Amino acid sequence: MAGLTGGDSSLLRRINSAATLRALRGGAHLTVTELMDATGLSRPTVEGVVDGLLHEDLVVESEPDTSAAGRRRGRPARRLRFHAEAGYVLGLDIGIHDVRCVLADLTGTVVARHSRPADGLGPEDRLDRARTAVAELLRRAHVARDRLWAAGVGTPGIVDRKGVVTFSAAMPGWTGTDLAGRLGRSLRCPVLVENDANLAAIGERWQGVAVGSDDVVYVLAGLSPGAGSLIDGRVHRGFGGAAGEIGALHLLGRQAPPESLLSTTGTPLVPLDETAVAEVFRLARTGDSVAQEAMDRFVQRLVHDITALVLTLDPEIVVVGGWAVGLDDVVEPLRGELARFCLRLPRVELSALGADGISLGALRVALDRAEERLFAVGHDGAAHR
Repeated sequence: MAGLTGGDSSLLRRINSAATLRALRGGAHLTVTELMDATGLSRPTVEGVVDGLLHEDLVVESEPDTSAAGRRRGRPARRLRFHAEAGYVLGLDIGIHDVRCVLADLTGTVVARHSRPADGLGPEDRLDRARTAVAELLRRAHVARDRLWAAGVGTPGIVDRKGVVTFSAAMPGWTGTDLAGRLGRSLRCPVLVENDANLAAIGERWQGVAVGSDDVVYVLAGLSPGAGSLIDGRVHRGFGGAAGEIGALHLLGRQAPPESLLSTTGTPLVPLDETAVAEVFRLARTGDSVAQEAMDRFVQRLVHDITALVLTLDPEIVVVGGWAVGLDDVVEPLRGELARFCLRLPRVELSALGADGISLGALRVALDRAEERLFAVGHDGAAHR
């Protein structure tokens, strides 16, 4: 960067501002001299960039060093830090059973969480519940709505690139909902809508068991399982956003539906009844033979579904999540069965984020959008606001 001379001065200012913001965003409180060392820029350049960023409220001055050592050095040097509280990003998971939301500053540090139940709600009431949950979250965090820079939203079903749910079997009436448009009007910031399994994969790669892995398959192991995939670190959505909808694979062989696999009575479970599923897993752990047989059937079906993905994508890691109770009993037999069918066995791990995985993935997507805005610096050397 120090070697860039002449040419487009506005481009140089944009590059220099981005470099200075990146140096400060790491959390350090730096002097102008330290910023010179971190960026390779001259003192006049750093001072000019800092003045612009102070004006834009993206950088603030820290308290001076008043320690004995600081006083011995004479007048304390001006120390600067990234203003993480200049804006906020939101992650929102609009699920079948509840709505979860999480708020973070511009470094991705979570400052507040909130959830509300959503069982049995119709589409309009579910949207109202999501708006109410966000409003309560912002109120508790003492953050004004106009300080939101971006929001990520997760939902079951197929989502197109405009943020419209084009198909959702899990939530009646949800198909056709323009989540990006309707939530965008109330949140007044960019709203990025994504399939829940895709966001769970992003969340695990950001803060879960898949940190450092670029090729990831995340399986939401419900009665209607779905999967999200990252290839070279990027979400694979498919042409129409339907990639990973493995819940329909059993139809190929006209096999029993998933809700029959886990039944211990001969009567299919009510689809999406997680309480009934948890009870089957509990009974299996106690040695109940009928429940154990049901769980074995479920594992075999899960192996069938995941093997198709593993043989197609060859991921580094498969993360299994979904139900909050019982999945730890599934991972080990799943790992053993996959070894029989896969040419190369990936790591198979239980989700580390659990029920928060989708909202954290949504938060990461929102933070990515905020970073685009943060580092898209303007022609005057300051970031766009």
